[in-house]
Amino acid sequence: MIAIDTNILVYSERTDSIWLKAAEHALQELAESSAPWAIPWPCIHEFFSIVTHPGIWKTPTPPPQALRQIAHWMESPALVLLAEGPGYWAELQDLLHASRVAGPQVHDARIAAICREHGVSTLWSADRDFSRFSGLKIVNPLLRRRTS
Repeated sequence: MIAIDTNILVYSERTDSIWLKAAEHALQELAESSAPWAIPWPCIHEFFSIVTHPGIWKTPTPPPQALRQIAHWMESPALVLLAEGPGYWAELQDLLHASRVAGPQVHDARIAAICREHGVSTLWSADRDFSRFSGLKIVNPLLRRRTS
């Protein structure tokens, strides 16, 4: 199963992103497939926080528009929303020990642990920091799809 990181979600929403078309295409490919794909709940929360943040964008995405986008993704019958489950703490501890992350990097470890717990094989992300976590293949789907 493929899971989607926050940055791909953000790029697919922000019309001022040079990655807009590539991110839209990547998400459309998953959403229209019959194969299960996933978004970790922390990525949904972070997506909303980032796109609506007035300190990040000159013109932030209006909250109702961001909520509509999230609802649109949830219409995909193959989407699986991932949250912490019974095995999460063991996965997180393993990742934190092995990667030696600290501070805000724990957020990425959290996403990786949730993905590993749910058997996600691949995380689509433009964030190279995920490469420090074992047991999860990281693919940047934007590099093969960039269209301006």
